[in-house]
Amino acid sequence: MITPTHKVPNLKLDLINDTQWELHKQHPEKYTLIVFYRGYHCPKCKQQLENLKDKLNDFSERGINVIGISMDSEKRAKKSRDEWDIESIPIAYGLSENEAKDWGLYLSTSISDSEPAVFSEPGLFLIQPDNTLYLSSIQTMPFARPHFDDLLKAIDFIEDKDYPARGVK
Repeated sequence: MITPTHKVPNLKLDLINDTQWELHKQHPEKYTLIVFYRGYHCPKCKQQLENLKDKLNDFSERGINVIGISMDSEKRAKKSRDEWDIESIPIAYGLSENEAKDWGLYLSTSISDSEPAVFSEPGLFLIQPDNTLYLSSIQTMPFARPHFDDLLKAIDFIEDKDYPARGVK
């Protein structure tokens, strides 16, 4: 389990725009927001990422780099790009089972033909510029994810009050 104030595992993944992204090479002003999503098969993921796209400027104005990551194949990830309204979000694919486990994500197996054999459940991580965890929210199902408006308000509070990371004991 990743603990707040401790280093997070590095991630080096391909993006749907045919470039690569590496977490430990990010240099955000304040944070990197990682949104792990289930994949192309998930309508809740589509809804979440489309909402994230609508809030992208709000995160950027606060000095926060954003990325969406799934275990999807390149083909499935690019279908998401083509069919969902997420064009401005960096989307990475090919997260391995081991990488998902390293991040504490829950894994599920398919229950329908539209799902890949194995995929990660949602998770949201706010990473500080020194690659330590500030906060995380990990789900076991596609439901009850944090709302980005709530997260933005929390970030404003954190920054205004110099609020420390919690859950470090």
